[in-house]
Parts: sequence; structure tokens; C-alpha cells
Amino acid sequence: MAYRDEKLEEEKVFKDPVHRYVHVRDRVIWDLIGSREFQRLRRVKQLGTTYLTFHGAEHSRFNHSLGVYEIVRRILENFRDREHWNEEERLLCLCAALLHDLGHGPFSHSFEKVFKLDHEDFTQEILLGDTEVNRILTHVEEGFPKKVADVINKTYSDKLVVSLISSQIDADRMDYLQRDAYFTGVSYGHFDMERILRVMRPMEDQVVIKESGMHAVEDYIMSRYQMYWQVYFHPVTRSAEVILSKILHRAKELYQNHYEFKLKPVHFLSFFEGSPTLKEYLALDENVVMYYFQTWMDEDDPILSDLCERFVNRRLFKYIEFNPNLQMNEWRELYELFREADLNPRYYLEVDSSSDLPYDFYRPGEEGERLPIHLLQPNKELKELSRLSDIVESISGKKRTDHKLYFPADELRRMPEDSEVKQRILGILYGKEEQ
Repeated sequence: MAYRDEKLEEEKVFKDPVHRYVHVRDRVIWDLIGSREFQRLRRVKQLGTTYLTFHGAEHSRFNHSLGVYEIVRRILENFRDREHWNEEERLLCLCAALLHDLGHGPFSHSFEKVFKLDHEDFTQEILLGDTEVNRILTHVEEGFPKKVADVINKTYSDKLVVSLISSQIDADRMDYLQRDAYFTGVSYGHFDMERILRVMRPMEDQVVIKESGMHAVEDYIMSRYQMYWQVYFHPVTRSAEVILSKILHRAKELYQNHYEFKLKPVHFLSFFEGSPTLKEYLALDENVVMYYFQTWMDEDDPILSDLCERFVNRRLFKYIEFNPNLQMNEWRELYELFREADLNPRYYLEVDSSSDLPYDFYRPGEEGERLPIHLLQPNKELKELSRLSDIVESISGKKRTDHKLYFPADELRRMPEDSEVKQRILGILYGKEEQ
């Protein structure tokens, strides 16, 4: 029997708090799960710094990747023997679902911004480079790793396959909304996934939803909207991300200025120099990062030491509503006042902005075009979701943005009460009543 068709003697199951069970029968999938690159995802949190806000949010990219695989597996069971579905694409879909997040690094998005990296590039490298994952995929057939990489990169020729992994209603989103809601303990991310899976239908270039499932999709869209503003953009989580970014910037700056670290940060050197190899990238997980943060708490550099102590012991920055586009003069004044107060504004003053577009329909020529969610009518015609749903229409194309200013309130409290600089800073931050 060909490797791609090989089944395990007995089905393997993972007990899962969201989907109850994750079922594995394919030898290829089982081998991929056991690869060192996939096992590394156990050491990368799904929600980065969110555990400092919602204490249950300790789940990993490993959990999520298994969940996405399970949703796609169930979708494909429903697609079997349906028009427009090619069963030969089944294993490709399952592999792409399982491996779609393979390149995420520690505290992924903050880490990428500081070191100007892209986890999607590393996902491609893992799939196509000298890795266990590549060897397993190549054993399926020559060129199979490239197919999986193309699906994840959204360049594969069969757009229906791509839409299962990446669209406005895909297995990735359906898993992380429910999983993140479960582990954070909030109620916002729950929706009737069972119903959505039942009414999904394959078309030539994308998955569509039967019109009778519209209300379940409305629920999904609103769940996503609520999760972004109540969980993903939570200001306390953003405060932790600000400090995390400042730590990495400070460590990089010290290294470039030939600072002598008490413990040489060997795992970071290639990142500081801007040229990490795949091997070096894969060796840096969140366990390693946290080890360095705890070590740097004892460094002689007061900024690095303080920032690491804040992150490790959750002594975060406070925040106020602050729009830099409308308050440019206040921003400039605060920047100079922090200098006078001997608080380096590059590390102790930060404006952070969050924005989200919960749903959009196709707008030709616009940056970041999105394929819409289509509803399949009884007469086989397709209609875009917001044309039939008043709820979705009300939020379609509406981008919401939130701005906050982060600063160390505890350092300001320690300043003498009669300090003119302190009074001027407080006057800008809180208004005249605080003076």
C-alpha cells in the first residue's frame, strides 16, 4: 500500500476540551504530529501574553493545530461524494490544516515586529527545507511539500482547498475562536459550529453556506467581533506586549552597543544580527525566552532589568485613551517631560493602536481584498452574506480602531509630590483634577 493511503492499525485519538476528540487514522498525519517541528508547537502559546490577563490562556499552538486539523477532517467527511469535491485532495487538506501554524515563534507577533521576521516565511522553510516534516511529506510523493506550502501560502491552484484553511469562515478561525474562548473563560467565542459544518457545501473555487445556515454564520461573525475587542485587543494584554517588545528592543540595542551580558544570550545572537537560520529559529521557544528574561532581571542595565522584572512578575504599564493623531502636541510634551523625569521615553512611553475589520465583502482593487461568505440559495444561486443579513450588513466594511497610551504609573507615584515635572505629566495624562 502506498504511504499516502496507509492507515494506522488502530485509530488514535486526542482528548480535546473543544472538539471532545481529535481522530487520527492516516499514517502520514500521525508521523507529522510526532515530528520535532510539530512537537515544538507545544512550547509556543497560542495567545502570547494573554495569560497575564486571562490566567487560563496557557494553551499552545499545538492544541490549536490539532483542532484545525479535526475541523477540516470533519468537513471533508461531509464533502465526500459531493459535486465539486475531489477526494484526491483530502490528504493535502489535512496536512495543510495540521501544519498551517508551523512557523510561529515565541510570543509570535511582538517577536516578529521587533526582529522584522514573518512566521509565514518560516512555515515555508520548514515545509521545504531539511526537516523531519519535509521528509515525511516527500515520502508521500515528490513535490507534495510544495503543494502543502502553496495551500498555506494561498497560492495553490484549487481555491476550494485554500478556502478551507484561509477565508472569512475557515477551520482556522472556527477553532481559535472556540478554543480561545474556552481557555480564557469568556462566553463571546461560542457559536453553533455543528450547524455550520452541516450546511457547508463545496463549490468550484470556495466553500459556501446553505441559506438555511445564515443565522449560525451571523453568530460566528459576531463571536469573532466580540473576541477581538474583549480578548485579543484587551488593553492589559497589550500592556504586556508593549513591555515584551521593549525588552527585546533593549536587549538588541545593548548587544549592538557591545554591552557585556552576564550570561551571553547565545539563542538571540542571530536575531540581534538579523540573520537567524531555520535551526536557530526553531531552537528559540517561549521556555528559552522566559529563561533569558529571568536571567536579565539581574543585569546591570537598569532598563533591561526593570522591564524584565515587570514582565516576569506582571508589574505592567497603566494606560489611558490617547489618539496620537489628535494629540500630537501632548505626545511631544510628554516625551520631553519623561526625559526630564529620567524615564527614557523610548522604553517607558508607548502609543499602541488596535484595529479590526470583522467582515467585509469583495471590493475589487482594494488593498487586502477579501472573498466574501456566499449563501447558497435553493435555486443554486449565490448571494453575498451581508445582502441577506441585516446584522452582518451593519458591520460590513467598518474598521474599528482603538488607541491607548502606556506608561509606568508606579514610577510617577514615586516621584516627589512637589515635583513640577510630575504635576505636568499628571496634568496631561489625567487632567487638571489630578494636580
